[in-house]
Amino acid sequence: MKSQLRQLALARQGLLATHCFAEGAAGARQAIEHLAYVQIDTISMIERAHHHVLWSRVPGYQTEHLNQLLGERHIFEYWFHAAAYLPMRDYRFALRRMAAVRNNNVPYYREINSNLIRDILQRVRDEGPLRARHLDSSANGGWWNFGPSKRALEKLFMQGDLMVSERIGMEKVYDLRERLLPAGLNVQEPDINDFVAYLLQSHLRAHGVVTLEQLIHLHTDKAVKSAMCQLLAEQVHSGILRQLSDMPNAYIETTALDQTESNESTAVHLLSPFDNAVIHRKRLEQLFAFEYRLECYIPPAKREFGYFCLPILFGNRFVGRIDCKAHRRQKILEVLSIHLETEWTDTNIFTQQLMLKLQQFAEFNRCNAIELRQVAMAS
Repeated sequence: MKSQLRQLALARQGLLATHCFAEGAAGARQAIEHLAYVQIDTISMIERAHHHVLWSRVPGYQTEHLNQLLGERHIFEYWFHAAAYLPMRDYRFALRRMAAVRNNNVPYYREINSNLIRDILQRVRDEGPLRARHLDSSANGGWWNFGPSKRALEKLFMQGDLMVSERIGMEKVYDLRERLLPAGLNVQEPDINDFVAYLLQSHLRAHGVVTLEQLIHLHTDKAVKSAMCQLLAEQVHSGILRQLSDMPNAYIETTALDQTESNESTAVHLLSPFDNAVIHRKRLEQLFAFEYRLECYIPPAKREFGYFCLPILFGNRFVGRIDCKAHRRQKILEVLSIHLETEWTDTNIFTQQLMLKLQQFAEFNRCNAIELRQVAMAS
């Protein structure tokens, strides 16, 4: 049963089929719409997470495709559980968070000068797209200060008055919402029942196997949890969903396993720590018996596997971790360590697939050589 569930989960993530999505920008759009979001991250030991997630799924993906999709108004940048690219069609489901910020229900954004917010908004209206670097003392007669101005700019973004029109490197360019939203887009704020239905449908589509904890992650409003529990109970009662007996508070669509192919893949994926397939660590451990944490946030002396170790997926099993660093000027991908789980029978196939994936990964990181430091088996 667990093997079938793993197959279902990875198939829904686009990590089993060779060509689950189209190529290039069209495939990137399909992937974001299917996954519901792709998390943005700034760590640059290797290519950043938002590009890494799409490269793992989309043939011919190039880093410029995200700005292209932003410019074509197919996606927008906001928050899911973290900063993310989201499908433009789902824009209205971000309105609840925007309203919370606008109504000062988010403590971080409460104590911000309203005059400063008004002046920044007027400046974008008069002068066009603006970056945070423009908010210095020379910009407005010397009374602005970069720190408060940057927070005001962030609040305007979080409450929806400004949107990101593009990124230059990792720097956001902001413009007015009315200049960036497509004509005819549904901008009606959902009620709580519509919102939890969206969360459930999105997670089922992208993950196949979902848990209550995953569905309400970082939604601290008790009403969201209550509405989600009610929706799950109703769909179990009506036969749409089935609650799993061997995973706490876990659900699948009743017919999901009948639609999942049983052919096992032998492909290797080196996944981002922020990949949608692994970001819910508790679910990852329950479903795949794989305990994983990102160690860049812990002191060096306490690290076991490396600063930015990546989960290694082989077929439908997570079999280890690999810690890499891209030296872009030297065009060398340094493999600091590979830590594998206990041995399995098809090591020859794994080794071949791993070396193939490492070569592809080096090219993705604009490197043409690989330096391997250490390989170890987990104890």
